[in-house]
Amino acid sequence: MDLDELKEHFELLDGWEERYRYLIDLGRKLAPMPDADKNERTKVEGCMSQVWLTARPEDGRLRLCADSDAAIVRGLIAVLMIAYDDKTPAEIVALDVGPVFDELGLGQHVSMNRRNGFFAMVGRIRADARRLACLSASPIT
Repeated sequence: MDLDELKEHFELLDGWEERYRYLIDLGRKLAPMPDADKNERTKVEGCMSQVWLTARPEDGRLRLCADSDAAIVRGLIAVLMIAYDDKTPAEIVALDVGPVFDELGLGQHVSMNRRNGFFAMVGRIRADARRLACLSASPIT
């Protein structure tokens, strides 16, 4: 699924109760994160819930894995996976997911704490992408 398909799915749903259920369902479908990856180093600061995020380079792309102890937050993670997983660092840095967040209506329907946590995750993903881009651009000596 891509962001356009996600927007279409949200538009087909009646009301926010259905959209919350859909968001939670997206979160349930996330690939499981190994317990060994859930540690202080991978924990995302700025989230009220527990959130862990790893970003690993693979063939010039960033492979993301994330988890949370909160169902709605897992759904927000799923949105970020649709936006950013398996993209190049340049694609990640270029994508401003803020307008998508608002187009989906999430800005109006999630708490300020969850909104802040969402953008803390975005910041972490983009920082990891910039770090990978710098490593890729470094000459090998």
